[in-house]
Amino acid sequence: MTIDLDAYLARIGWSGERRPSLDVLRSVHRAHLTGIPFENLDPVLGTAPSLALSALEAKLVRGGRGGYCYEHNTLFAAALTALGFRVTLLAARVLVGARPGDVRPRTHMLMLADVPGEPVPYVTDVGFGSIGCLIEPVPLTAGTETHVAPRRHRLVQAPHDGPLTLWKLQAHGAETDGWDDQYSFTVEPFEAPDYEVVNWHIATNPRSPFSRGVYAQRTTDTAHRALAGRRLTETYADGTRKARELADPAEVLAVLREDFGIRLPDGTVLPE
Repeated sequence: MTIDLDAYLARIGWSGERRPSLDVLRSVHRAHLTGIPFENLDPVLGTAPSLALSALEAKLVRGGRGGYCYEHNTLFAAALTALGFRVTLLAARVLVGARPGDVRPRTHMLMLADVPGEPVPYVTDVGFGSIGCLIEPVPLTAGTETHVAPRRHRLVQAPHDGPLTLWKLQAHGAETDGWDDQYSFTVEPFEAPDYEVVNWHIATNPRSPFSRGVYAQRTTDTAHRALAGRRLTETYADGTRKARELADPAEVLAVLREDFGIRLPDGTVLPE
């Protein structure tokens, strides 16, 4: 099955010349990130989301929903492929919130996109549920800082015991005043069955944070909204933040609908 590219591009509000250029990669990446929210409501409601392209189109493109990394990046990879890019799927260890010495599994999906005429591929990721997420892709080059207002990112190489280079994505000021690690990865290719396994684990393991509480993110041109449980945080372009606690699951549903643009079926009840 191939993606319904017309419907996808309409969903993210993008129009332009459909060709594999750096300008297209950057603008479609930004349009997807700002057009489709991050959310984990299927696992919270007791189901593992399907990663079949038809299911992703029904949910994220036509259904007024968002998803988490496997859903977003599977859909985005199909769109990039349809636009003529060559995509390599990767997996990363999330470092946000990790303590020194922690070794987390590779549970985050991202990709490399090859751009004709560019000397290096671009790290491309529209599904990272954090304020440190990429607004636009970044070249796979060590130490080069990119600034896409209001965020700054860089890739650094880190020592490790494996045969492949270990890369870390860092965001400046995501949680502190310095460079904050977001995730680490190598360029070993992953395939769809790899994500099926980890998707099932993340959605159904009772110890997984994504099966136990609501997480939603929405990036706009002026702010970043994050919902964790009942705590809603808005971070503005100047770095200021506003946070409040929501009263109950009914208010959570209202905020998901009104502030994140997530349409859930009538009668949906979130767990307390």
